Amino acid sequence: MANLYTKTGDKGSTSLFGGKRVSKNDYKVECYGTIDEAISMLGVAYSQSKNEDIKSYLNKIQRKLFIVGAELASDEKGLSMLSYTVNEEDIKELEHIVDECSKLNGRQKSFIIPGKNESSASIHVARTIIRRAERNIVTLKENGNIRDELLKYVNRLSDTLYALARLEETYCKIDDIKSKVIDKLEKLDNIEKENEESIKFKLENIIKMASYAQRKAKELNVNIVFSAVDSGGNLILLHRMEDSLLGSINISMNKAYTANALKISTDKLGKLCKSGEALYGIQNTNDNKIVVFGGGYPIYNNEKIVGAIGVSGGSVEEDMEIALYSIQMMKMKSN
Repeated sequence: MANLYTKTGDKGSTSLFGGKRVSKNDYKVECYGTIDEAISMLGVAYSQSKNEDIKSYLNKIQRKLFIVGAELASDEKGLSMLSYTVNEEDIKELEHIVDECSKLNGRQKSFIIPGKNESSASIHVARTIIRRAERNIVTLKENGNIRDELLKYVNRLSDTLYALARLEETYCKIDDIKSKVIDKLEKLDNIEKENEESIKFKLENIIKMASYAQRKAKELNVNIVFSAVDSGGNLILLHRMEDSLLGSINISMNKAYTANALKISTDKLGKLCKSGEALYGIQNTNDNKIVVFGGGYPIYNNEKIVGAIGVSGGSVEEDMEIALYSIQMMKMKSN
C-alpha cells in the first residue's frame, strides 16, 4: 500500500492532475482547496441531519463537487483525460432541488439568521464556503481557461444550499410542533387512563360530575351543557347552564353517545375519520349522531365501559378540559 505522505510537497509545491507542478499558493490550488472545504462541511451537515431527503441531496452534491474539484485541479493534459465534467443537466438538477424546496418552504418574508438547528447552520456554512469558491474561480477565470458551465454550477449551488438550509429549518419546526402535540396527547391519554377502573357510574356520581364540569366552565367563563349516557346509549342526565347555546344540547348528547357507542373519545375518533384513514365517513352513519371533535369520553369501571359523558358549549379545547376535569375530580373523590 502506498504511503499517505510522499514528501514531494515539502518545499511548497504540488502536482496538478496531468503532472504539472505549481506552488501551493497558486489560485488553482486555492480554488479546489476551497471546494474540498465545502465537501467536508456538507459531510458535517449530512451527519447532523435526520431527514433522509436532505441527506440524499447533500450526498449527491458532495459527489458532484468532487468532479468540480477534479476539473479545477487539472492542467491542460489532465483536462483532456477527465471522463466527466459538470454540465447543463447538472445545473438543471440544482434548479429542480431549489424548486422542490421552495414548495415546502413557502415565501421568504425576512432575512434568515443561521442557527435554528445544527444541520441547517452547517449547510449555511457550506453555502458561504461555496460563495468564496465562486469568487476564487472568477479570479482564476480572468487568468485562465474556466468553462462557463463550471462557474454557473458553482453559482447555482450556493442558491441550492440556501434553499436546503431553509428546508432543514422548516422540517425542524415541523418536528418541534409534532413533538409538542404528541406530548400533549400523551398527557391527555394519561388522564384518560387514570379514569379507568375508578368511577361507579350511578346517578349520584353523575350529578357530581356535572357539578364539577360546571365549576370548571365558570372558571373558563363559558356556559356548557353536560350529558351522560349509560352503556346502552340511553340518556341518564342532561345538565344545562344558563345562557348555554341551544345547539350545545344536541351536540353534548351526541358526544356522549359517540364515545359510548364507539368506545373511544371523540377527539381521537376525529383523527381516525379523516380522508384516507380507517374510519373515514363514519361521521355520516348512525343517523348523523356521530361527533368527531373533542368533548366526549367513555367512562370505565373495572376495565369495562359503563357509559360516557359529553360536554359542549366552549371551544373544542375548553370542552375537553372541562370533561377531563370532571372525570379527574370524580376519581379523586372516589378514592
